[in-house]
Amino acid sequence: MLSPTILLFGGLCAAFIVTRWIINLIHHHQQSKALNCKSPRLGSSGFLGLPAFYRLTKAVREKRWIDYLTDEYATHGTTYQQKFLSKDLITTIEPENIKAILATQFKDFCLGTRHQQFYPLMGDGIFTLDGAGWSHARGLLRPQFTRDQVADLSMLDDHISHLINLIPKDRTSFDIQRLFFLLTLDSATHFLFGESVGCMLPPSQTTGVLERSAVGSAQGFADAFGTAQDYLAARSRAQGLYWLVNPKEFKEANAKVHEVVDHYVNVALESKRNPEKSDGRYIFLQALAADTDDPKMLRDNMLNILLAGRDTTASLLSSTFFYLSRHQDVWNRLRREIVELFGDAKNPRAEMSQAKLKDIPYLRYVLNEVLRLQPPVPVNFRVSTKDTSLPVGGGADGRSPIYIRKGTMVSYNVFAMHRRTDLWGEDAKTFRPERWEENAKHGWEYLPFNGGPRICLGQQYALTEASYTVVRLMQHFDTLENADPHPRMEPIKLSNLTMSHELGVPIRLYSSEKI
Repeated sequence: MLSPTILLFGGLCAAFIVTRWIINLIHHHQQSKALNCKSPRLGSSGFLGLPAFYRLTKAVREKRWIDYLTDEYATHGTTYQQKFLSKDLITTIEPENIKAILATQFKDFCLGTRHQQFYPLMGDGIFTLDGAGWSHARGLLRPQFTRDQVADLSMLDDHISHLINLIPKDRTSFDIQRLFFLLTLDSATHFLFGESVGCMLPPSQTTGVLERSAVGSAQGFADAFGTAQDYLAARSRAQGLYWLVNPKEFKEANAKVHEVVDHYVNVALESKRNPEKSDGRYIFLQALAADTDDPKMLRDNMLNILLAGRDTTASLLSSTFFYLSRHQDVWNRLRREIVELFGDAKNPRAEMSQAKLKDIPYLRYVLNEVLRLQPPVPVNFRVSTKDTSLPVGGGADGRSPIYIRKGTMVSYNVFAMHRRTDLWGEDAKTFRPERWEENAKHGWEYLPFNGGPRICLGQQYALTEASYTVVRLMQHFDTLENADPHPRMEPIKLSNLTMSHELGVPIRLYSSEKI
């Protein structure tokens, strides 16, 4: 039997826990009342949120988790609360709430455990850090994205020519998404490291750097980078249990990627020590190395930018051709306007520049509409750093503020917000670039590049590369056909850190006349 002393001690501990719980409950009730907050709707969580986690995991396995989360808003409303792995979770698609999270109440929210989740691959970089570390990383990178080199289309010329050479000349079908991921890896490494990894080149024409490394080839590097990202996405979904997702395959993929990037970091630092050996070209990494000699800081920031520069632009281009191949009228109008201004590959009329690309408003409308329907980063989240509130979501009408306790995770779903019929019309799920002719001005209801202090630094780089690629391809080819054996209007989505097409984008692309 337990002694009276132990029983008394146990009773006192239990009383202390209950008393503290009651005090916290009163404190939060008073705080909520002072902020005029009302309770949000409740989602279906189940015991400790385990059923909710199971449903999401099942949807991930079935490649439909983005659609599953979107459907939940139709059931529970635009802002609702639930338990997820025993943690409080608020999920929202209200522009006012997202504006508060990302801008007006920026300091009330942080990335939570993202740093720990992503650290094995991305280290201490702009996408993993909060506070002073994030400010320093952004300050280091920001000047490089305001330079003229961001709009230098000549850097893309050879890469797009290599892409065109890989397109079948016999009118057979092929997966253009695979080629876009090769293109953006080549162009991103060229921009960042000063030389491309050469994914689209035969081994005899590459520098041999990758062949001498553990990845063995450019495709090996792309595969290792993709594998590492798959595990980062799994660690992110596991939230506080991220440390359970750490298999040997993940560690090996990280090591392979780091080996390659470390090579280029060492080259940049050597060039800094021996400037007489430099050829005078602008190289992003070397410009960054002018401000720091820390090889890990350079590697981490290069990997953060490489992930964004490669994957988001490839996603945008892939989705663009997914929709163009299903909307011949849009393809015909856009190509007509491009050829009128720039000519075709055989008879070019005007030299292309970033400014000239903006002279084709319909091109921007098409890309805007693609980004609306298939944003490369569809879902994101923050964690509250203090007791705070969000502007809407409470009460019977959902228009009252809601109370957010410190440590609450808040998820915002850009994909679902972009498809709200009350914001975008009854045809919100329909690809219609003309809606941007009718109304090109949108606020926080349109957020493909995030917003607030963390707005994407590479936004103009991505849009310029995508625009130039579309123009060059339309100059070379006048016919685009959908080659999907199951010609669906909504793609099956593959989403790890960014979203792409699970089944690729099979098309036929050719010229009726030889150009």
